[in-house]
Amino acid sequence: MESEIQNAKKQLRKNILAALRVLPPEKQVADSSRIRALLSQQPFWKTAPAVLFFAPLPGEVDVWPLLEAALTSGKIAALPRFDPASNDYLAGHVQNPQNEVGPGQFGIREPKTGCPEIPLERLGLILVPGVAFDLLGGRLGRGRGFYDRLLAKFHGIKCGVALDEQIVEEVPAGTLDVRMDFILTPTRCVVV
Repeated sequence: MESEIQNAKKQLRKNILAALRVLPPEKQVADSSRIRALLSQQPFWKTAPAVLFFAPLPGEVDVWPLLEAALTSGKIAALPRFDPASNDYLAGHVQNPQNEVGPGQFGIREPKTGCPEIPLERLGLILVPGVAFDLLGGRLGRGRGFYDRLLAKFHGIKCGVALDEQIVEEVPAGTLDVRMDFILTPTRCVVV
């Protein structure tokens, strides 16, 4: 059963990533802008004192300008940082992204080692990237399980952030997959 789920995930991941590669860059930029505007209107965004962001990879929603806006408005901002000792991600506090963020373990921007860790219980909201989502809170990641392990320890609001092209009818889910509380796209914010 678990191997069938893994095969279904692999095929869905392949299909969605192929579809994202052919999207015009200007559409991705416009959709990211719409998502940021929609997110900034949500009560869960407005009331979250501390937010775990993500550094977008090519093809992912660009939430980076919201990190700057959060800092300006007095929110605590964090980014995932790979911890080689635990082979997992933790939340690194970021106060000045220009000076405190650089390429990390997998080439993804993350807080430098001098940035202190923020305990996950201090965070009220986590913005979660993914390859695909369904409207029941299912999420398909990149296949290594790093985010699911981080999300399993997090008890605040989990908001999946995606383009409409990343929304599917059903994401195959295994026992370790963590569901989202909200799914946000350029056209809607769905409460799960």
